[in-house]
Amino acid sequence: MSSEALRKQILSRVRKLVVKIGTGVLTKDGGGLDVPCIQSICRQVAELSRRGVQVIIVTSGAIGAGMHALGMKRRPTLLPELQAVAAVGQNRLMVTYDTALREYGYHAGQILLTRDDLEDRRRFVNVGNTIRALLHMGSVPVINENDTVSTDEIKFGGNDVLAAQVVHVLKADALIFLSTVDGLLDAEGRVIDVVEQVTDDTMELDTGKKSTLGIGGMLAKLQNVLEITNSGDPVMIANGKVDGIILRVMAGEPVGTIFRPCEAKLCSRKRWMMFTTKPKGRITVDQGAVAALVERHKSLLASGIVGVEGEFDEGEIVAVADPAGTVIAKGLTNYSSGELGKIKGAKTSQIKDLLGHKYYDEVIHRDNLVTIE
Repeated sequence: MSSEALRKQILSRVRKLVVKIGTGVLTKDGGGLDVPCIQSICRQVAELSRRGVQVIIVTSGAIGAGMHALGMKRRPTLLPELQAVAAVGQNRLMVTYDTALREYGYHAGQILLTRDDLEDRRRFVNVGNTIRALLHMGSVPVINENDTVSTDEIKFGGNDVLAAQVVHVLKADALIFLSTVDGLLDAEGRVIDVVEQVTDDTMELDTGKKSTLGIGGMLAKLQNVLEITNSGDPVMIANGKVDGIILRVMAGEPVGTIFRPCEAKLCSRKRWMMFTTKPKGRITVDQGAVAALVERHKSLLASGIVGVEGEFDEGEIVAVADPAGTVIAKGLTNYSSGELGKIKGAKTSQIKDLLGHKYYDEVIHRDNLVTIE
């Protein structure tokens, strides 16, 4: 199958698209927002919306816009200063998006997120419901990290990560990274048309280049490409400064790089467990339990547990590790760390005698567990 045929086959199924736009695309070389570029992007988003493709924008650029407004030449390094600059720039950024979208009959719906908003399951679901409501109302969700309140503990670590999380929230069909490069480049500097699978060799193709105003780069994108393609969705990387690039990518033209997804598609709940939440603790299991979880897709029983680390309550996310310490799964535990300390290695029939109660046979039910390949 030719590259163009493959692209059309994959992209023809896309009905919900996340487009992440980097700071280098949104700003001018001399500083400030590149308004014509943003207008071009909004025109393309409106055109896709009229074709029945729901588009969600994940945008950078607030700090770059704020720096220009405040006459700053260098990106601040202190967190309070970054937060203040973002507060000035975010308003200018959203006004630019909304003004451009209203030319085509759409509104920009601002959503600002921190990692805490997505690690909590209820808030994770609510964020998805809000985005879907905006789309239903004919608005374009424009999402950014809430830089004005984010701290090192709750930051996503860049909008490339945030874009991947939005794909998981919505179980979107595809992700486009718009950068200032034409795609993923090989060792000779040529654009790679199709990447069948992200490997260690792929990661080594990172050029190390990034915008002076942003914090991303190709390696950050590739790490998230691996996450998304392993979840069953395609990813594209293309040059956002090229006029009409989104429409060209979606038409299947051989522009940029397309990363082919794996066949199995994870449900939104398992994506949340796997990629969004931070484990509250760790359970170490014996080799028999490893085989049961990974090869036979069984539930985790107390009899297979050999160690418990950290403090966690029933219903929290924990990591599951093999005897060598490699994390092989994540899941929702039915028992607290204190309870597991008492029942580890025990048979299911012994749990009630050891604890005085037994609410579940399984420590982690297979429906609440996702294994890591």
